[in-house]
Amino acid sequence: MVEEKKLLVLKLGSSTLTAETNRISRGKIEDIARQLTQLQDTYNIVLVSSGAIAVASHFIEVNNWQALESRQSMAAIGQPLLMQIYQEIFRDFGIRSAQCLLTYRDFSNPVAEHNTRKTLTDLLANGYIPIVNENDTVATEELEFGDNDKLSAFVAGLLGADILVLASDIDGLFSSNPHTDSKAEFISEVTDLVTANGLVDERQSELGTGGMTSKLQAAEICQQHAVEMWIVNGGREGFLTNVINGKVRFTRFIL
Repeated sequence: MVEEKKLLVLKLGSSTLTAETNRISRGKIEDIARQLTQLQDTYNIVLVSSGAIAVASHFIEVNNWQALESRQSMAAIGQPLLMQIYQEIFRDFGIRSAQCLLTYRDFSNPVAEHNTRKTLTDLLANGYIPIVNENDTVATEELEFGDNDKLSAFVAGLLGADILVLASDIDGLFSSNPHTDSKAEFISEVTDLVTANGLVDERQSELGTGGMTSKLQAAEICQQHAVEMWIVNGGREGFLTNVINGKVRFTRFIL
């Protein structure tokens, strides 16, 4: 039963899935699958995964085709390819998975919200890991802001998750941008979002569109639903099992 295990929502950004390259890393997804098998007796896990546009870009490059200007069209090309990669690798580890494409409308309408919750809960109860992504072919505003961070928070809130883990390209929140300030201090625990928002200094990414700002917005959503949120460095091997076992540093939001 779903109730017998803790519920963890794991958001995987493009920077994690590409291992800081310009294409999806099968090795990273294998690393994630290996961790999921280690945690499946204790946790029910929902994945919220970016990466559709990164997969499309790689696919088009390999075939020497012309890239499409529309990000929605690129997402339409990349999403089935991304799921194919997940399913091929997950199947090797005995993991059953299912695709769920959502938009904010699925959380703002009571009937749609009920149906979304029922579908995700039913998949978990039957041993499937839902892989959620923004329905980018219709969600133009979400594409612009890269809100899979916020989408994952909405999913966590909808399901009453115990923890939302945001896998990023950084260990967590710092007192300033560690990429530009060698004296930036790591912050392991956040209890005040107002202060945390004042520390944000974004940097640009070619593939990912979410940054620390969207992560703090996700924290606000988690606060409203009493869901604990962690930011971890998804680039490290075994990042999820290690953070759960207290072997690596991360930022914990207790709000």
